[in-house]
Formats: sequence, C-alpha cells, structure tokens
Amino acid sequence: MKFKFKFIVFALILLALASKPVIAQKITLKEADALFKRFQYALALPAYQQLLKNQKPTLYLTRQIAECYRQLNQAKETEIWYNRVLQFPDAAPEALKYAADAARKNSHYEKAKQQYLQYGQRVPDQAGLANQLAAICDSAQLWLAQPQPYELQKPKGINSTNADFSPVIFQNNLVFTSDRPFGTSKKKNTSGWTGKPFPKLYLSIKKNDGQYEAPVPFDKNINNKYHNGSATFSPDSQTMYFTRIDQQKGGAVKTNTDPFSWVKFEANEDTYINRLEIFVSRKTNQGWSEPEPFPYNNPEVYSVGHPALSPDGETLYFVSDMPGGFGQTDIYYCTRQAGNRWSKPVNAGKVINTSGKESFPVVSPTGKLYFASEGHPGMGGLDIFEAEGAKANWKNLKNLKFPLNSPADDFGITFDETSEGGFLVSNRNSAEGTDDIYAFKLVQTRCTLAGKVVEHIPGTKGTFTDKPVTQVLIRFYAAGDTTALTTYSDAQGNFTFPVKSGATYTIKASKQGYLLNSTEITPTCGGEVEVFPVSIVLNRNALNNTIVLENIYYDFDKFDIRPEAMPELDKLVRILQDNPTIRIELGSHTDSRQTAAYNQRLSQLRAEAAVNYIISRGIAPERLIAKGYGETQLLNDCKDGVTCSELEHQINRRTVVRILSQ
Repeated sequence: MKFKFKFIVFALILLALASKPVIAQKITLKEADALFKRFQYALALPAYQQLLKNQKPTLYLTRQIAECYRQLNQAKETEIWYNRVLQFPDAAPEALKYAADAARKNSHYEKAKQQYLQYGQRVPDQAGLANQLAAICDSAQLWLAQPQPYELQKPKGINSTNADFSPVIFQNNLVFTSDRPFGTSKKKNTSGWTGKPFPKLYLSIKKNDGQYEAPVPFDKNINNKYHNGSATFSPDSQTMYFTRIDQQKGGAVKTNTDPFSWVKFEANEDTYINRLEIFVSRKTNQGWSEPEPFPYNNPEVYSVGHPALSPDGETLYFVSDMPGGFGQTDIYYCTRQAGNRWSKPVNAGKVINTSGKESFPVVSPTGKLYFASEGHPGMGGLDIFEAEGAKANWKNLKNLKFPLNSPADDFGITFDETSEGGFLVSNRNSAEGTDDIYAFKLVQTRCTLAGKVVEHIPGTKGTFTDKPVTQVLIRFYAAGDTTALTTYSDAQGNFTFPVKSGATYTIKASKQGYLLNSTEITPTCGGEVEVFPVSIVLNRNALNNTIVLENIYYDFDKFDIRPEAMPELDKLVRILQDNPTIRIELGSHTDSRQTAAYNQRLSQLRAEAAVNYIISRGIAPERLIAKGYGETQLLNDCKDGVTCSELEHQINRRTVVRILSQ
C-alpha cells in the first residue's frame, strides 16, 4: 500500500474524489494538472509522462512526475526523479529534502546525509532539522549493522499483490485490512489516488498447524462500499471499534486539512473531502450489529481513526488531526465512564506526539504503547516506537530498530499472547511501496553481560575520566522476578551475568557513600555477539557533588526540551526515584555569544524547562531548583571578543546537576 494512501484511509489523510477519473488518449497539461489537484496521482502520473514524451523536459513536468511518485510512495522512482529535478538551476530547495527522504528510504544513507546538509545550507532556518536528519542517517546505518534478535517472515496465505495491513489478533485468528479486489464492481470502488480498490476488513482463521486459512471478507455489516479497516476488539471479544470513511462535500470547507501534505483545497461542486470516523459494532447471534458512530466523530471539521483498546478495555486510544494538537496527526485517548460512556478526548502528550504525524497506536498485553511515527528519529519512512506508561504519562520512548523497523514504512504492530512475537506491516522490498503483513518472533540466544562500574572524575574544560569502583553490590533482576541474583564488582569494577537476547533485566548498583543507581537493559546477542557490555556510573552522595550527565542540547536560541534530550533527563529521574531523600540543583550554562543579560535569561528558561520535564515524570517540585548561570562559568577562554570554534563554544553550553541535600 502506498505510504500516502495509508494516511488517506487509516492515518487521517483526506482523499479528494473527482467525477472524471478517465484520462483521454491525448491529454492537455491543464487536464493533467486538474487530476493532480484532485489528488488522483495514479491518473496524473501517466498523463504527465505522456506529455513529457512529446517535448523537451521542463522543470515543471519533471517536478510534477517526481511529486506523483512521492505521493504514491514509490521511493526508488521518487529518488530518481527528484535528482532529475535538482539538475535544473531553478529547482526549489525542497527538492533536496524530498530527494534525501527518498534516498533514506532506499538505504542510500550517505547520499541522503549529503543532501540533507545541502538543504540546511540552502534554507538556514531549517538547518537544525537538516542536521538532525543527517545524524539520523548515521544511527540508521548502525542499527542495520547491529540487528535486534528478531526473525521476520511473511505468513503463508495472508498477503495479496495489493496492500495488506493493520493486523489484529481476534480469538486466536487474524483480522486485517486489505485493498485487494472486493465484490464484483471494479470501477466504482477504486481510488483515483492509488488506482487500487477501497480497503475492507478480512478474517483469516488460524489452523491447528499454526498456518492460516485463505482470508474472507469480515461481516457484511462492517464492510460498506467505501473504506473500512484498522480495527480493535474488546477484551471479551464482544465489541469492535474500527475506522470508516465519511464523505464531506468539498464546498462545505475552505481548506483541505490533509495531515500528510497539508495541501490547500479548492472546493468545487464535484469534489468531496473524505474524513475518517470510528464506528462501534457489537457481536450478536446473527453476526455483528449495525455499526454506531463514536460520540466524538466530527467529520465536518476533522478526522478520528485507528482505534486501539488498552488490555483492560478501559482506555481507547486513537489518532486525530483535531485542532489543538502538537502536530499534523496526534494520538489521543478517552477513558470509560459510568454508563459505558467515553470521556472527552485528551492528547497523549508531547513524549508521544511530535510536530509531524503519529498513527497506528497499539497497546500490547503488557500495557506498553506502540505506534508509528515520522516525527521521531527513524530509519526512513514510518518507524515503530515503544513507550511505557498510560494515557498522557509516558517514558522510555524508544525506536524498535532493525529488523522490526527498516528504511521503508513499518507500522501496525500487534503482539501474540507471549508478547515476544506477533505481526507487523512493512513495505520493505516493494518497488511500488505495497504493504505486506510480516510475522515476527524474538530469538533468545544467550550471551554474557559484561558490566563495569565507574565513577566520573571531573577534569578540565568539561572533560572527565572514568575511575573503576570496587566492591559495589550488584543486584540483577530478570523481568517479572522479585528475587535477585547478586555479585560484587572486582578491583577493576567488572562483573558478569548470563543473559538471554531480547529479555529485559534490571540492574541495581549500591555502595556506601554513593547514590543508588538502577538501570534497565535489553541485551542483544547473536551472530558474533558473545559479550554484551554495560557501563554503570555511580555518583558520590555528598553535598555539592556533581551528577554527571551527557550534555542536554537545545535548538539555537530556544529553550524547549528536544526529544533526544529526554532519555538523559529520564536517567536523572531514575536517580531521584532511587534516592528519594536528595534535593538537586539543575544548572544551565551558555556560551559567551549574545549579551550577558540575554544569556542569563536564556539559561534560566532552559533550566526551568528541564526541571518542568522532571516534575512531569512524577518528581516532587520541592526536590528541584532551576538555576541559570548564563556565561558566568565558562570552561575555557571563549569569552566576549575571543574567536573560537563551534566545538570550543559547545564545551560551555552544558547542564550540570548538583546535590543540595541528602
């Protein structure tokens, strides 16, 4: 399934349908542009290609073809055609970013990195984003080289030559969405955007040998003539929530609030806007009841879709582009109230939601939230992320990395009863961007965890050296166990434990005179990996002692907490949780650029932002003090009037944590 189309139907994309879907043999540029403006990219593409055959390539035609391929999520052709766009001297800078995005989806990370950096140079106000995307290319290459311990394969008899996605396990069987041909009508139920049929829900029965029977359409009351899919079921299997399209006449709105491309919409009489709604159906003796609309559907204004129930059935998560969110599509939730009613929607918060698009939420049997995002750092297209918590309180956000994620689109993960296997959706290895369902399972090979306990000894210019800490009591817990294995660090600070790849463990390190430190790990073993290294830092429990964190970076001239800073602050949250009597000062320092007064104010705002983040994680405000030091404590000679490199200035931009009381 094409990436753009997924969002039209099940990631809150708005599809415009036109009344003239057929391309004449001899088409004019005006007619091709009309198809493009109506989002009928599957029809506009051959029209532009036909025009290009009869004339010398122009920037306009080349860009239109490139954009059709981009909207159809054909990454290989998108990269080729946007690189052709870049050969024109007047090409817009955005072509660099689109070419880089496609190169990243095609695993061409070095090329993508180069083009992102060029984009940042051409568009200075996007330099921060460009640098971040370039850094992501390095991370993605590392993840490919060090795969997580999972095996993936396509289950037999499930996938078609069309898009198959959004799997959910229902009574040990598989329910999923597909845009394979449905019924007898071919023309009426075909999308002009993709040229494929409208998606429907299908059921595949699991056989005794673990294989699946040929899929059949789900209940006739569920599949209407338009888009149906992305379902979730209550714990007792008696109620289902699913996504369905509602058509709105184009003349009723002034803007197409398409949350993928945010394109402007010019309303006319024969154009419709399609918005998503959630519907509810209950199981009866005759099948499934006539679906009823979710109380917070509002298709005249915005979409809601992709429902996902918590394991207890008391919280319903979904995706919407309703006003007031953090980005173009956000994850929201409602809680069950008295009388089996749902509370008003609440945003799941900025740990989950970004300025981009989040979609396809799933809650695993263990209560973790999984969702697809293009806004968090990922490998290329959509990536699957995991977070711990509930409702609007989340922590330990992480990318699932390769092979659960890939340079292509990966989304719609669902887990079986073991929580170590299940299904996900990906369009990897598909030239046309068509989605397939993959089965995955954890492969728990064994290796040795090789730990080392150190203390950071501060040096000059913000540096530090590691000193081994001996005779540290190490308590080692496997997930779900309350009894620990114990050992002590040796004279070099080393310790070992046998571990299984992919399993989760908690390590607690303690020694008199030091703060307790606990950490959670999920080792990766397999292949040539026989030893999994772990470093644990102990901080002395003494007044005015400094707790050393990796630097917490901010965007230039801003004080908002960036997503990559959150894991480092989460480490501090854990230290405060493990040591409930300490109070700390969180101090922020700037370099000497800008005025002293400006830097003082900026550093104070940054310190307060970090403290507010920690408070949002449940730490009492009275245990924290935010202190901005501005440029008053430089670590080198880079003061006003002294020429320094960016690296030298960066040494002075730091965050320091100091113990105020024990």
